[in-house]
Amino acid sequence: MSTRTSRPNVTLAVLAVGGLAFSLLQSLVAPALATLQHDLHTSESDVTWVLTGYLLSAAITTPIVGRLGDVHGKRRVLLITLWILTAGTLLAALATSLWMMLVARVLQGIGGGIFPLAFAIIRDEFPRDRVSGSIGLMSALLGLGGGLGVVLSGLIIENLSVHWLFWLPFVLIALTTVAAQALIPESPNTTRVPINWVGAGLMSVGLSAVLLAVNETTSWGWGSSKTLGLMAAGAVVLALWVWSELRSESPLVDMRMMALRGVWTTNIVGLAIGAGMWGAFVLIPQFAQTPPSEGFGFDSSVVAAGTFLLPLAVAMLIIGSVAGSLERRFGSKALVVAGAISAMTGFVLILADHDAKLPLYLATGCVGVGVGLAFAAVANIIVETVPPSQTGVATGMNTVARNLGGAFGAQIAATFLATSAAGREIPTVHGYDQAFLVALIALAISALAATLIPGRARRAPARGPVTQPETA
Repeated sequence: MSTRTSRPNVTLAVLAVGGLAFSLLQSLVAPALATLQHDLHTSESDVTWVLTGYLLSAAITTPIVGRLGDVHGKRRVLLITLWILTAGTLLAALATSLWMMLVARVLQGIGGGIFPLAFAIIRDEFPRDRVSGSIGLMSALLGLGGGLGVVLSGLIIENLSVHWLFWLPFVLIALTTVAAQALIPESPNTTRVPINWVGAGLMSVGLSAVLLAVNETTSWGWGSSKTLGLMAAGAVVLALWVWSELRSESPLVDMRMMALRGVWTTNIVGLAIGAGMWGAFVLIPQFAQTPPSEGFGFDSSVVAAGTFLLPLAVAMLIIGSVAGSLERRFGSKALVVAGAISAMTGFVLILADHDAKLPLYLATGCVGVGVGLAFAAVANIIVETVPPSQTGVATGMNTVARNLGGAFGAQIAATFLATSAAGREIPTVHGYDQAFLVALIALAISALAATLIPGRARRAPARGPVTQPETA
């Protein structure tokens, strides 16, 4: 049984380790698909479901898990989520077939609920002056784990085996689960209302259709009837979901809350920043591995190519640790705008000079600073805007927006590279430049959306539903 004694440092440490372990699972697998294909005795197209299944699961379940925490208690739902994540990671470490791995990855995707639950626990339990910094650190872990995963994947495969991509996170997650059971208190803020499961089903089907279409564009093409038809079907189902939620007395996601300016603007920022960040994850290591005989690249090994993302990871960790003090001094909106501009600067540096290694290191550092600032501030804006009873689902939807942006960013980058490599084995520098430019445009959109964020998010009432959209 949990105690009501609040120990912010202990709670934050437990949540941070769990969040880092989950975010590592997002990107550790991506550079290892070829190895997994061989070990699982499957095809190149089928092995991509190791990523797709995880992404679909996380997108569908994250807001649902966040809402369940709002209704039934954050600690209780967090523990269930951690046990599911532990089981999924253990199964992945032991997997000897594609089906075992797919089941494991779907279970792992449910672990995405750690983040909205953590944000809600921090809001409920921490002293007022600790909330913004702690949320900033947790939010930065989403990007930090992604960058570290790309860096560590090659090292693990080269020196251990592909199964250690899961054994190492399994140890962290298992320790986190035990520690959470013993150390994290239950949060008092709950809302005892039923959940609109019809709405949850419609949201799941709609998001699945859109994400599946995006993830299949490499083989189907962006303009194919399959891609456009599935995206259109997903959009129709999502429209039905919005209609269902507006008519429900107990919606899964309160659409009036989503209409608050501090919410919809930050969701656009999360979508666009996610696209730019995952563009960097996909493009920069591949660019570095290209042999100089192509007129660009450094002929780096997989391990060496991953180190180009180290400045990004280090910058995000540093920014996450000081985000609270920066937010108190400059305000959340200023941090989001500055973050978008910093990330844009990184891609400007890449486009201006990618013939030497130093500009790439500087560029990824700028992207890390920018993403760290933006992610930290966006989470705090949402927490300041919505009532405590909506914290889990609101931050869960923002996490979905980041994942959607990442899916679009990664697939658009892959499309440009594949198109430029037609008839060749290696993409051209023009293909890379086009993909870098698209990432820059996405970050420019995030900067424009950031200017529309309220200067100071209106604090929502402690209890009660959202009644009026914010118009300031």
